[in-house]
Amino acid sequence: MQALNLPVIRVGRSAWNKGRVIGQKRPLLPRHVWAIRVRLEISEDYRNLALFNLAIDSKLRGCDLVRLKVADVFAAGQVKERASVNQSKTKIPVRFEISSGTRNSLLNWLKQPAMKRSEYLWPGRFQHWLHISTRQYARLVQSWVASVGLDPSQYGTHSMRRTKVAQIYRRTGNLRAVQLLLGHTKMDSTVRYLGVDIEDALAIAEATEV
Repeated sequence: MQALNLPVIRVGRSAWNKGRVIGQKRPLLPRHVWAIRVRLEISEDYRNLALFNLAIDSKLRGCDLVRLKVADVFAAGQVKERASVNQSKTKIPVRFEISSGTRNSLLNWLKQPAMKRSEYLWPGRFQHWLHISTRQYARLVQSWVASVGLDPSQYGTHSMRRTKVAQIYRRTGNLRAVQLLLGHTKMDSTVRYLGVDIEDALAIAEATEV
């Protein structure tokens, strides 16, 4: 009997993004930032309040934020007004401001017993974890946005990175400033990251008189 050449049936794997919302995550609006801060302050959650505030101010990627050390932001008995860290992705240093409210929340966190003799700003809960992981940070972001009634699938750690620069761009239209604050090496990266399109360009042009 002649053997039939039948097609091989392979069991396909589910797509990695099945059921997920992909694409750029939305930045938080000022009212969202205010609402999350109020909830963290009322609950006296010193660590998460300091982490949330510094995430907004620093505009760092999650991998760089979780690895911050106390010495990066604290010196001579006080929190620095400006700090600088080397980005793990580009190996290029980036500077950021630490606002008054963020400095106060960091001081409150540094006074907590959990920070005694800690080298890292966000220590892990277990001895083999020197600092919180990016996954833990991502879960925290999800809980923050959900606490103010937002859809967690629409927001992520990059929402924290984009929040302040999105406001800066809306108010000034200064892409070069945003590029420097994000530590991007190419302007094209900044344009894509902000989602700048022709409508933005036309709106800026219409508001400018010469």
